[in-house]
Amino acid sequence: MTKPRHLTDSERAKVLEFQDMIHYSPRYSDDTHEYRHVMLPKNMLKVIPQDYFNPETGTLRILLEEEWRGLGITQSLGWSHYETHAPEPHILLFKRPINYGQ
Repeated sequence: MTKPRHLTDSERAKVLEFQDMIHYSPRYSDDTHEYRHVMLPKNMLKVIPQDYFNPETGTLRILLEEEWRGLGITQSLGWSHYETHAPEPHILLFKRPINYGQ
């Protein structure tokens, strides 16, 4: 199990300045999962620590729940970050099983 990389207090203060500008898409689903995408303000990417990024693609790496919550993303339980869309690196894709927690 990978250990989450927690933000320092100064890093957290910088990213949380953008928290009110994070946009959450409506949920959509298929037969097994529900999905949503979370759009970070583009300028927020400049204050996220470099080790949150994949050096090969330049996009955010797949973040653990403690990490994305640390960036100020707020969602109910069960969501997992599963992909970052390279052409739009500020958009994070999330999914969780249908009927999670019911």
